[in-house]
Amino acid sequence: MLKKFVVAFAILALALAVAGTVPGVGGNYKITLLQPSVVKGNVLKAGDYRLNVGVDKVTIVNGKDSIDVPAKVESVDQKFDSTAIRYTEESGKATISEIRIGGTKTKLVFNP
Repeated sequence: MLKKFVVAFAILALALAVAGTVPGVGGNYKITLLQPSVVKGNVLKAGDYRLNVGVDKVTIVNGKDSIDVPAKVESVDQKFDSTAIRYTEESGKATISEIRIGGTKTKLVFNP
């Protein structure tokens, strides 16, 4: 009986350790867009937004409006000092290609 308990505890500890290695999953962050921006074809007005980060998607929320956007969640070696939004220019519009979350090692990459 004790052996089964120890094995079950070891499996649980291993599962928790592995789950902790996925960067930013389940995180909620706030960003401010200073200009109208496009992400994956969705136009976002300038303003404050909340990001709900999932395994392979980000939900971008502004008030009652929300959109789900596919994204790659990456982890870097050092924490970002502040939140930074990287843009590319596509068809004359500022398109979000990456969001680096300040105070974390999490980077959200939006591939075209």
